[in-house]
Amino acid sequence: MTTAQIGIYGLGTMGSALALNLAEQGIDVAVTNREPERIAQFMEDSGDLSAHLRPHETLADFVAGLQVPRVVLFMIPSGQPMDEMIEWIVPLLDRGDTIIDAGNADFHDTRRRAAALAEQELHFVGMGMSGGEQGARHGPSMMVGGSDHSWRQLSPILRRIAARFNDQPCVAHLGRDGAGHFVKTVHNGIEYADMQMISEVYGLMRNGLGRPPHEIGDVFDGWNDGPLASYLIEITARILHSIDPETGHPMLDVIKDSAGQKGTGRWTVIEALRLGQSASTIEAAVGARSWSSEKDTRQIAEETLGGARLGLDLSVQSLADALMAARILAHAQGFRVLTAASREHDWQLDLARIAEIWRAGCIIRSALLDDVAAAFHAGPRAGELILAPAVAERLALCVPALREVVSAAVHSGHAVPALSAALAWYDTMRQGYGTANVIQAQRDVFGRHGFERLGQGGEFHGPWWD
Repeated sequence: MTTAQIGIYGLGTMGSALALNLAEQGIDVAVTNREPERIAQFMEDSGDLSAHLRPHETLADFVAGLQVPRVVLFMIPSGQPMDEMIEWIVPLLDRGDTIIDAGNADFHDTRRRAAALAEQELHFVGMGMSGGEQGARHGPSMMVGGSDHSWRQLSPILRRIAARFNDQPCVAHLGRDGAGHFVKTVHNGIEYADMQMISEVYGLMRNGLGRPPHEIGDVFDGWNDGPLASYLIEITARILHSIDPETGHPMLDVIKDSAGQKGTGRWTVIEALRLGQSASTIEAAVGARSWSSEKDTRQIAEETLGGARLGLDLSVQSLADALMAARILAHAQGFRVLTAASREHDWQLDLARIAEIWRAGCIIRSALLDDVAAAFHAGPRAGELILAPAVAERLALCVPALREVVSAAVHSGHAVPALSAALAWYDTMRQGYGTANVIQAQRDVFGRHGFERLGQGGEFHGPWWD
C-alpha cells in the first residue's frame, strides 16, 4: 500500500465529504475514525474513489501510512475532543509534522495549541472551512492560520480542493496561530446577521403584507438575479417554494419558529466586545435566536400584550434596498472586528483577500463581496468599508429605504432587531459630534474618571461640586 499525502481523522458528514473531495482530485488519503466500524461502510460507499483512500483501524497504522513530513487533518468536535486527540497522536509524530484542526474551534484554543506544539517542533494549523457538506465535498472556502512552513506544505493540496471563483481557488493563508479560525468565526457572525435580516424581511412580507410563502419565494428568486444575489437568498427562495409532503402545506408553516445555534455567532460578539468594538447587527441576530427558543413565553405574551399588525405599506423595492443597506452594514461591522483582531494579535490580515475567498464555496458567498473586495483593494478612507466611495454611494441610495422599512415595522409592532441595529450603527457613525460627552461628565461626577477637553491634551475634572 502506497503512503498517503494527507490523513483525515473523523469520518462524520464533513470528514467523509472532504476525504472524497481529496480523492476525486487524485490525492491519496489515509482515513480512520474513532469507531472503526464506520471505516468499512465509508469505503464501501466511496465507489471508484476508494482507489485513492487508505483505510486504517488503529491510530498507529494511520500515522505510519502517511508521507513524511506528515499532515494529519482532524474533523472532529472542537474543545476537549481535540485536546485528547493531540495528546494521543503527538507521541506518534516527528518534528516537522503538521496537525490541522478543520472544525469550528475557539481561536484562543488554537493559539494555545499552536504554541504548545511549536515547543515540540510540530506545526498546528487552525483551518476555518465553510460551505457545509456540499462545500467539503465539491469545494469549500478555506481560511488557514499557521506557520509559513505549514502553508508551503498544504498549499498545493488545498488549492486543488478549494472552491473556485473566476478560476481562482478560495483558500488563503491569513496569518499565524489562530488567524484562520478567527476569520471563520467572524464569517459565521456575518452569516448570523445575514440570515436574521433575511428572516426579518420575510416576516414583514408574510405578517405585515400578508403574502403567502410561494409569492415571497418568487420575490426572492427575482432578488437572486440582481445585486442581492447570494447563496442565502437562493436557498431561501427554494425554502419558500417547498411543500410539506405530509400535509401539503408550505414547508415553512410546519417548522417550529425556534432557531438553534452552535456558538460561533456568540463568539464573534464576545470577541468584538473584548476588542472594544461593536458588532451590533450580529449581536441582534444572536439575541433573536435566543428569544426564538422561548416560544411558550412568546405565545403567552402575544395573548397578553398583543401581536404585530397587518397592513404595512411597503414596496418590494423598498424591502430589497433596505436589505441591501443592512447587509452592507453587517459586513462592515464584521470587517471592523477583523481589523481590530489583526492589530491585537499582529496577524496582518488581508481584508481584500478574505472577501475574495468568501466569494465561492462558503455560506455567505454573494455578489456584494465583489464590491467589498474592490473597496479594500482601493484602500477606503480610514480603513472603513462604509467610507469607500462606491459603498458610501450605494448606502446613500439604499439607507432611505432602510429608514422607511424600520419605521413602518416599528410603527406596526414588527420585530426587526438586526435591521434596526444596522440603521442605528450607521446613524451613530455619521455623527461627528455625538452625546458621549454627557456620559463622560456623569462618570466624572460619580467616579472622578476625568475627561478630555476639546482641542486640549491631558485629563480634566468638572466643577461639579464647587
